[in-house]
Amino acid sequence: MERGARPWTAGRALLAVLLCCRAACAFLEEPPAPGQRPGLGSLYSNGSGSGFCERKTGLGSSLGPWSLSSESLVGILPVDPVYENYVRKVRNCIFSIVYPTPFKSRIHLVAVSKDVLEDILDLDLSVSKTNDFIQLVSGEKIVSGSIPLAHRYGGHQFGTWADQLGDGRAHLIGIYTNRYGERWELQLKGSGKTPYSRNGDGRAVLRSSVREFLASEALHYLGIPTSRALSLVVSDDDVWRDNFYNGNIQKERGAVVLRIAKSWFRIGSLEILARYGELDLLRKLLNFVIQEHFPSVDVKDPNRYLNFFSNVVSGTAHLIASWMSVGFAHGVCNTDNFSLLSITIDYGPFGFMEAYDPNFVPNTSDDERRYKIGNQANVGMFNLNKLLQVLKPLLDPSQKQLAAQILVGYSTQYYTRFKELFKAKLGLLGEKEGDDYLVAFLLHLMEETKADFTMTFRELSEITQAQLKDFNIPQEFWALKILSRQELFSDWVTLYLLRLKSNMNDSDSGRRKRMTSSSFTASSSASIPEAVSSRKSRVFFTYPFMGKRSQS
Repeated sequence: MERGARPWTAGRALLAVLLCCRAACAFLEEPPAPGQRPGLGSLYSNGSGSGFCERKTGLGSSLGPWSLSSESLVGILPVDPVYENYVRKVRNCIFSIVYPTPFKSRIHLVAVSKDVLEDILDLDLSVSKTNDFIQLVSGEKIVSGSIPLAHRYGGHQFGTWADQLGDGRAHLIGIYTNRYGERWELQLKGSGKTPYSRNGDGRAVLRSSVREFLASEALHYLGIPTSRALSLVVSDDDVWRDNFYNGNIQKERGAVVLRIAKSWFRIGSLEILARYGELDLLRKLLNFVIQEHFPSVDVKDPNRYLNFFSNVVSGTAHLIASWMSVGFAHGVCNTDNFSLLSITIDYGPFGFMEAYDPNFVPNTSDDERRYKIGNQANVGMFNLNKLLQVLKPLLDPSQKQLAAQILVGYSTQYYTRFKELFKAKLGLLGEKEGDDYLVAFLLHLMEETKADFTMTFRELSEITQAQLKDFNIPQEFWALKILSRQELFSDWVTLYLLRLKSNMNDSDSGRRKRMTSSSFTASSSASIPEAVSSRKSRVFFTYPFMGKRSQS
């Protein structure tokens, strides 16, 4: 038996006791002492009557009546029977029970998302000023009745199978069901070592934690599916990092982000099970994910895995097209960082493109430029193909053929959504022949001039058609000034103004409103070709971001 292991029957019995006693939701509990069985120290009644744990319809003013639960996870999915927290290979389970490691020094609350706290977690902003809140979001204490978990998963990293990965510095501290009936999983990042930490210290630093907090909230408000950030705390604990991978190790401050998502399952969650032949567990996890997160898929349908795959293919295509529309490069598009729910997760060395460049790479360690912004759609195809390989043992021959056809359709779905979003950024209405060319032509000019990606579209929304027609570009429109230096800019403006005339009963103000507020609500069923060429034969260029020659 493994060091520290306890019989499986004892583990299941412990979970049953914890789940039956989850009514004790009023208190925060300390992490267990070394060797103590997790959770047993908090199983007591709050003495407040049977209605104490009922959630209020309004915002809570304290964490007292507020509850988290892990029942929907550990009541169905198997948990590692080894309770001691040391790095090891884990088999035949989805989670390990492991408590966060509190900081040793002072803790400071740096940031809180009022939107997440009030609109998702049903808590008044005043709660963030309490000691209970700071202890919760720093990992010092957890909500009684919940069980902190680290998730086991694997993945392909930079195209190569990396074997077991898992939550090496993250703890899922419970699921909250809010007043709208939405279920959100709360996860601490930077909260200490787990069995999946490998050679890491289980910590995150302030620098990267601030980036994750800001980027996840930014993408949300840009209308892109993403995890959210509730809070950021920083400590005075020393954490050592080699920022530029050049051997120059520097001292930084440890930090923890509490982030939330509907689910943290990713492609790598399934890959690890298929890789080790745990097919029964693979079916169980797939059925669970479908039941919980894919209401359009009937879990009893013999084609459920096929329908699930179709949903993930479509969602991934739309997600990456959305990234491209705002110039977002994820930086580490490994299969362990690709959500099964097609949301943006695991913010690491991401970046927002400034000067337009399809070769933009925010990750300084990506020497081969695999995850450059212009290759993200191709990498999405690679990752979806790995998901298909996982599903194949569960599909019959006809289902395998259909799944392969679904994957082939990914490119069309991506291009369709890409064109919808960029047409909205240009204020175009309806569907006209040549729209794809108009978009691709503009991006070509931007690439030639290194024009600022964001400001070019913003200034196009602000400039009037009359100013464009007369090439009277105000000095403050500096991005368009740069773009206008390209000799073909006048040709593009002529095509753009001609296309805008087809917008019936339109105006500059109406166009401006669409260009600044409706980029992520456009809908269309049209597809976009892989390549477009100028009808004047003056230029030829491939439609960006998913050419046939790109390798993934």
